[in-house]
Amino acid sequence: MHCELCRHDGGQVLYHDAQLRIILVADDDYPAFCRLIWQGHVKEMSDLDPAQREHLFHWLIRTEQALRTVLNPDKINLASFGNMVPHLHWHVIPRFSDDRHFPQPVWGAAQRDGVPHGEPAALALALTAALHGD
Repeated sequence: MHCELCRHDGGQVLYHDAQLRIILVADDDYPAFCRLIWQGHVKEMSDLDPAQREHLFHWLIRTEQALRTVLNPDKINLASFGNMVPHLHWHVIPRFSDDRHFPQPVWGAAQRDGVPHGEPAALALALTAALHGD
């Protein structure tokens, strides 16, 4: 299989269980950009049974809450596309009014030289603790 999300973790793993993993994406402009990746290779939310969807949404909201606790962003963007990688995953991106693209999407036209919020190693530790409830 030629799926990047099946072959590689996709970033620094902050949490994992048998069904999903949460990673910190290596992004210089958005050092707290997280991705929740379903372990099984499925394309759509409707491919999951109700218990699996509940588990995924529990951890999606928990990731959002961890980012809010650690960074207090102006907004959290949640997105699930899968157009480039047809493997179920969610982007969880804290946004700040002084980030590079705000108020545009992070994939849109840059609006300014952004100010990264947080240092990756410190963010990884703080987010891991927040996800685990420490």
